[in-house]
Formats: sequence, C-alpha cells, structure tokens
Amino acid sequence: MSDSWKITLPCTRAEAEAIDPEGPAFAAMTAPPVLLTRELTEDDVEDWVLDAYFQDKPGRTEIALLRALVPSAGGVKVKPERIAEQDWVTLSQAGLEPVQAGRFYVHTSANRGDPPAGARAFHIEAGLAFGTGHHETTTGCLLTLEAMRARGMQVRNLIDVGTGTGLLAFAAMHLWPRARATASDIDPISIDVTRANAAANGVRLGAGPGRLALAVAPGMAHADIERRAPYDLVLANIIAAPLIELAPVIAAATAPGGTVVLAGLLERQAAAVAQAYRRHGFRIAGRVTLGDWPTLRMVRRPIR
Repeated sequence: MSDSWKITLPCTRAEAEAIDPEGPAFAAMTAPPVLLTRELTEDDVEDWVLDAYFQDKPGRTEIALLRALVPSAGGVKVKPERIAEQDWVTLSQAGLEPVQAGRFYVHTSANRGDPPAGARAFHIEAGLAFGTGHHETTTGCLLTLEAMRARGMQVRNLIDVGTGTGLLAFAAMHLWPRARATASDIDPISIDVTRANAAANGVRLGAGPGRLALAVAPGMAHADIERRAPYDLVLANIIAAPLIELAPVIAAATAPGGTVVLAGLLERQAAAVAQAYRRHGFRIAGRVTLGDWPTLRMVRRPIR
C-alpha cells in the first residue's frame, strides 16, 4: 500500500451537514477523497472538523475544492499530511462509532462495538460509496422503515434507488424477508460495493422473493427495473434536485397505495420535494427530522 494523504480543516456544524458526499465537486476524480466530519466540542455548532483522505497528494485544485466546502476555514493554512503505508479507507473509518437506529446497528470493521441484544447488525465499510448509516439521512430512513413495519405495513416488492452501499435495501429486506428487492445506482462502483456488502451481511442476491437484484442505472431507467414494477415501497436517499426530477418516473413505478421514502434533502428543500410528489398523486404520510435533514414518507393515492 503506497502512502496516502490527509487534510484537516475546521468547520461549523452547518457546513458539515451541507457537505454532499456525492456532489459534483470531486465527481471527475478517478480516486475522490473520503470526507468525514466530526464534532470536536459537544453541542458547539462552531467547533467541527472536516477530514479529507486522499490516495495521492492533493494539489491546488483539490485543496481549493475542500476550501469551498468550508468557507469558515478560509484563513486557515492547509498542509497535506502524509500517512505512510496505511490503508487510507480503513484509517478514515477509525473514528466512526457504531450507529444504532431502532433495531438496526451499523458498524465498520475498525469499530465493531457491542451490538445490543436483538439488534440486526450490519457491517458497512465507509469509503467508496455513500450510505454507511453515519449520516442523519440514512438514519432517518432506517427509523422510518422500522416505524412502517411496526404499524403492520406489508411489502412484497421494493426498490432502493441510489443505493450507495446497499444498507437501506438490506434493512428493508430484514423487515420484509419475503419481499422481492432491487437496488440500483448510477455509479457502477456503488453496485460493486453493494454486492460485497451483501456477501458480508448474508444478503442473498437474485431475482426471487427474499433476494436482492442489482442494477446500474440512472434513476430507474433500466429494463429490469421497469419490468419488476410496480413497487409498493420505493426508497430514494439521494439529494433534492434528482428527487424532484425523478418524481414522475417514481410515481409511474409505484403501485396505488404504495409508499415512497425520500431523503437526502435539507429542511429548506422539503416543501419543494413534497410538492413535486403531490403533483403526481402522493400525500404526506409522515416524516422524521434529524437535525436539518428530514425524511419524508409519502403514499400514492389509490386510482379511482
């Protein structure tokens, strides 16, 4: 393993929560950095830190992109730190504490912790795909899914659009073990990560009930996804703009009475996202808000 590099910049909580791990800033890079934020002083919204881990020494362009993410650090001198002969992804996970969301317990190999009795533990590594459970958007989706199951909702056919690591699809399959499940992502790396995570977590792949089918697709534009519709549960933890753009496509693929769980949006974006789905026959059925990150549960009205 060759040397890797780390840059640390101070930031505020607001800046940390606004960082989009899948945003365009680093999309053109062959090996984009792993970005992690953490609170230095408990309940101090001004005392946060951004850590960025690079496989190669970052240059002026990469440093400028990082600075743009955290404007409050504008006057801070940036000095890349060489990390000799270590696995940069594993190192970046060392500070990630396990996350518990209802019955779900999500951990990395670097910090397994002690799962509580009765919890469904998922081993999800951070690094090449978004959706480790360590962000409020993913946690909000997990809590929403558990609440749906507790109310007795039945799911026979589900899809996780923009699956990232596969975690939400895995959680839904745990709650509804006989459902047919699909996970899609526009990024082939995310599908490779999901495949590896499925093996690590005992999730069976395939097309039948209780199995997960995988597809590389922009949104839901894939023959297999279209063939498996309609879905009675659609999960989409992405960001606001594509959620709005996908509203008519997701509506067309959702069964009457079916549910969509929408996340990855900020509080100020919730009204616009909800309105886009109302135009296509959905109503708000519930929401979970963690910090500035709401998770919307919307139900498609029956066709009369």
